[in-house]
Amino acid sequence: MKTVIMAGGKGTRIRELFPDIPKPLIPISDGIISKPVLEWEIESLREQGFTDIIITVSYLADKIMDYFKDGTDWGVHIEYYIEEKPLGNAGALLKIKNKLTDDFLLLIADAMYNVDFRRMLLFHKKHNAWATLFSHPNSHPFDSSLLISNGDNEVVRWINKEDARTDFYKNRVNAGIQILNIKALERFVENSGIDEYNDSRIDLDRHILKPLCGMGKMFCYDSPEYCKDMGTPERYYQVNEDFKRGIVKLKNLKNKQKAIFLDRDGTINKYIGFLRRTEEFELIPGVAEAIRNINSSGYLAIVITNQPVIARGEVTERELDTIHCKMETELGREGAYLDGIYYCPHHPHKGYQGEIAELKIECDCRKPKPGLLLKAAETYNIDLNNSWMIGDSANDIAAGKNAGCLTALIGEGDYGQDMTVDSVLSFTERFLDNGK
Repeated sequence: MKTVIMAGGKGTRIRELFPDIPKPLIPISDGIISKPVLEWEIESLREQGFTDIIITVSYLADKIMDYFKDGTDWGVHIEYYIEEKPLGNAGALLKIKNKLTDDFLLLIADAMYNVDFRRMLLFHKKHNAWATLFSHPNSHPFDSSLLISNGDNEVVRWINKEDARTDFYKNRVNAGIQILNIKALERFVENSGIDEYNDSRIDLDRHILKPLCGMGKMFCYDSPEYCKDMGTPERYYQVNEDFKRGIVKLKNLKNKQKAIFLDRDGTINKYIGFLRRTEEFELIPGVAEAIRNINSSGYLAIVITNQPVIARGEVTERELDTIHCKMETELGREGAYLDGIYYCPHHPHKGYQGEIAELKIECDCRKPKPGLLLKAAETYNIDLNNSWMIGDSANDIAAGKNAGCLTALIGEGDYGQDMTVDSVLSFTERFLDNGK
């Protein structure tokens, strides 16, 4: 399987730090060794068996080619396509289309990532996709392109970072990692009349990917694995710090993850009883700071919540999704994000007007049962014994203990919890600052 790495950008925002170095050769240090960002990427690809690489180059191309040559020193085979004139961020793909067959991995050369690509490829093949886009939450969704997907992870809407946002949104950002099938390029050629002999500027997102929205051919591969654009000085320094702390390596889903599971009502948002309307949702002061602390620690931040209002017919699943989008939007505005949200829609007690009969059942996911935590653990390869469940009720503590987690209670009471705190923020200040 081919891997195409786009390495032609000038890196305008980062050039103040490295005026004479192409972005792919900007050094990243893990505290012991310093290597160009593209070298870290190539080594990660080789370790996973992706050794057939094409690099598209333009700005300071000679420096990149002189450094990597044919890839022999890294155990890979590298070919180059030199972009003599600007072709947009996807024009070079048409020029090398005859070298591509079926599926290929498409990456950018100026981001730091550590992703289990084999796992992503299995997802791609399972969905028979023409395009699979790596999506993840990040700390700045307001200046990133967002992917809106349905229950099958199909991309149904694409919001560019410059588009007006009048509603709440799920913090799932297009990270610039794709697996494409050659059919996506062929469709563009057929519809546009632009082929490899044309020197038009082609934008990958606008011309090739966005037209696939809603066709059942493009899907989100949603993952908490490490992927960070290092295009600004601030993000560059953060990548280096994350590398030194071991976060870049550990976030790969082939490794066991650690999570902090969070109840919702009374833990993240102010408790008002059954929350039924989006306007009623209000973050508890300090929660965004606490979740930022979790994000920077390397732990996953995952919400686990019972929502019997669904079974009772008081809130639809679409309305609940809007409430959760508000939660993600407001956290994102404060630089915090959630890696996952799991909810139980069931309720065992019957007799409510308007109730949904098929949801009035005894299930395995309603806390204090551990089903939601177990489901998250399977999805994200979580080590439950080294993870925490935090909530404000006996059911939260019991669910955590039933899953094998450590537990922390917000408030008063003795339910066998490992820690008692007055807020999520105080938990992160006590636990995460101790380096446990």
